[in-house]
This record gives sequence, structure tokens and C-alpha cells, in this order.
Amino acid sequence: MADTFQRARSEEQRAVRRRAILDTTAAMLGEMPVSQVSLNELSRRVGLAKSNVLRYFESREAVLLELLATATQGLLDHLATALPDAVEADAPVVGRADRVAAILADALAARPVLCDLISAQAAVLERNVSTQVAAAHKRSSIGHAFALAHQIRLHVPELDERDAVRFIAGALMVVTAAWPHAHPSPAVLAVYELEPELAVLRIDFTTALRESLEVLLSGLLARAPH
Repeated sequence: MADTFQRARSEEQRAVRRRAILDTTAAMLGEMPVSQVSLNELSRRVGLAKSNVLRYFESREAVLLELLATATQGLLDHLATALPDAVEADAPVVGRADRVAAILADALAARPVLCDLISAQAAVLERNVSTQVAAAHKRSSIGHAFALAHQIRLHVPELDERDAVRFIAGALMVVTAAWPHAHPSPAVLAVYELEPELAVLRIDFTTALRESLEVLLSGLLARAPH
């Protein structure tokens, strides 16, 4: 592949190559978890030598962080219509808060790739990137956090901006913890089959996330200044 490689000469050509790498990685994430996405397999699928893929992204993790940002924007776009459709503006605050928690939990559960990326973000994806990539990622993350918080406040205005951001940060922490627990390894699944009484430790991701978000939102509301 390296012999046939032709360096992109224009920004448009570079953008096309970057898009091809991102699209190929996204397709891989539809087939396998983040932990199994390798730079070697990505290079093979996109039709470039690994060294040439690294001309466009400094590492596998840099590719995945960009996909995380794209997937988070997709969540934002979905919530912009899903929340107004599901939350009654004149409902009591407890009812509105519970609906917001349920809609957010359902939206995240319907996006397994996003949840997998979130769960790997701090422990894996931020570990093999340059300061420049890390800074860009953090700027993007902060922008998305405040945009998500704004959408929450549209339906639960009893929260101030600080607490709405705290809710979003807490929600992401719950996803980080709950996702791997809800998707155990083959060995653990085999144990659950052999000893069903141990399966009491298994959690349902959507239920655990929704219940945690309900408690978190209720707690923030209870502590909010009136």
C-alpha cells in the first residue's frame, strides 16, 4: 500500500483522507468495542500504510477522540428535539426531572459506540495523545458539557448553570462506570451461566443509568438555593 500512496497536496484532499479514516474507524466501532480497534487493522481497511494514517492523526486515540466529539454532537442534536417532545413544561419539577433523566438515559443507551468511547475516555483515549490534541479535546468537551447543561436547564430551570453542568459531569461519570459493568467479559458471563445466583451482580445499563440520573438530579434540586 505504501508504494501506491500519494500525499494529499491540498487541504481538500487532506480533508477527504481524514474523513475516510474517521468513517472507517466508525464502521469498525459498529463491529467491535473500542479496546479491539487497532491502528494496524484501521490502516488495512482504509487502504493506507500505518505510517501514512499517522500523517493525518497522531495516534489511534486521536482518531477515537474525534469520533467521541462527533458522537456527542449527535446526542446533542437528538436531545434538542427529544426533550421538548417528552417533557411537559407545566408539569411539577419532580416529574420534569424524572422525564429528563429517562430521556437522557434512553438516548445514551441507544448509542453504544458513544457509551463505549465515554467509558474509555479518561483511562485509555487521553493517554496516548499530545498536549495539542488533549487541549483541543478538552475544549470540545467543555463546549459540549455546557451545551448539554443548557438543554437540561430549558426543561428544569430550577437548576442554575453550575448545577446543570454538575449533573452532566455526573451523568458522564455514571456512564463511565456502568457501561463496562453492564457488558462483562466472556469469562464473567460464563460464570453467570454456571452459577445463576451470582448474576445478581449483573446490571442493566439503561435502568442503572436512569435511576442514577434521577437520584443525581433530585439531589441537586434539593440542595439548590430557593
